[in-house]
Amino acid sequence: MASLAAPFLDKENVGAGGGGKAALDARLGAKRALDAGSDGAAGKVPRKSALQPLSANVVGSAGAAAGPLSAGDAKPEAAAVPHAHHGSMGPPPPRAAGTSGRGASEAGAAAASRERSGSGAAATRRWQLTDFDIGKPLGRGKFGNVYLAREKKSKYIVALKVLFKNQLQQSNVEHQLRREIEIQSHLRHPNILRLYGYFYDATRVYLILEYAARGELYKELQRAGSFDERRTATYIASLAKALIYCHSKHVIHRDIKPENLLLGLNGELKIGDFGWSVHAPNSRRKTLCGTLDYLPPEMVEGSYHDAAVDVWSLGVLCYEFLYGQPPFEAAGHSETYKRILRVDLKFPASPARSDGAKDLIRKLLVKNPKDRMPLEQVLQHPWITANADPAVLARAT
Repeated sequence: MASLAAPFLDKENVGAGGGGKAALDARLGAKRALDAGSDGAAGKVPRKSALQPLSANVVGSAGAAAGPLSAGDAKPEAAAVPHAHHGSMGPPPPRAAGTSGRGASEAGAAAASRERSGSGAAATRRWQLTDFDIGKPLGRGKFGNVYLAREKKSKYIVALKVLFKNQLQQSNVEHQLRREIEIQSHLRHPNILRLYGYFYDATRVYLILEYAARGELYKELQRAGSFDERRTATYIASLAKALIYCHSKHVIHRDIKPENLLLGLNGELKIGDFGWSVHAPNSRRKTLCGTLDYLPPEMVEGSYHDAAVDVWSLGVLCYEFLYGQPPFEAAGHSETYKRILRVDLKFPASPARSDGAKDLIRKLLVKNPKDRMPLEQVLQHPWITANADPAVLARAT
């Protein structure tokens, strides 16, 4: 499989290339220097973060990497992550011919799940590392590594995210991982990366994720510098639909940014990180979270926030897609905060962008959360309807 892009990695991560016929332990123990990406390019410059999200995977100290991962380590343990869904989600669905797996039949998935579950609840078989063929490393970070993997029975391609328990405990983010698993495993949308299941052993937690074949959107943006209006409108429409779905389930994402977005086999956008998301039926939260350039004014002020924070982030994202940089970027944290609070929005002369694009951004980047354009109206905005892919707009969700 040539040119397999790295899924589920943040901008601060370093993609780990290479594959070959090396032994399993050698592949799983592979390390890459911070200053070399998968293509040999220079290392990434970290984006300023207000707080570090669980799945941001910034390369940490020398102790961040554990020893080689071997199948013999995968012995189920009783108390690492919530047990309610442990091994109960069924295996990745059988891969449909000629697709990346998203189109696989629900009937096939159900049959595979029934086979794994056996005749009763007591017979439920848990996932384990030996259920997967492990491919090349796709990236590494503070909490663990990501690998290309294939479920042996169905031959279904997935991304296997391996998190080290000691790193999770040292950073006191076990609760965040539980929340991320609980939320992402229940979401079903074409523009949201699937979390098929998870398992764990004495030292690691394993997340079985949908494989996004074209990798990180952030890398695409770096290569291109900026996106044209049609591509941007299609991405914004896709995200608006995904966020409408999330909000209908009382899920606030709270960290929409290029680093958390992936591209599927056909170039479709997928939200691939829910490390800062929250299920909030009461809608009002006060936690400072996310990435500095994308923080809304209410978070900067320490006020209560609700789902409107995702609307603000959508406006920042639209601006960054079109101009190649966030709208309130400044030399230091303090100046960035001030620009956000003033909504100091300026549009560069180059690249030239239409008045329609600027109008949408202005209606999303409004200081009062109640005055921001609702996501349903984003899909009806003239600039979106004129530029976004009609197939995306025609979708029911």
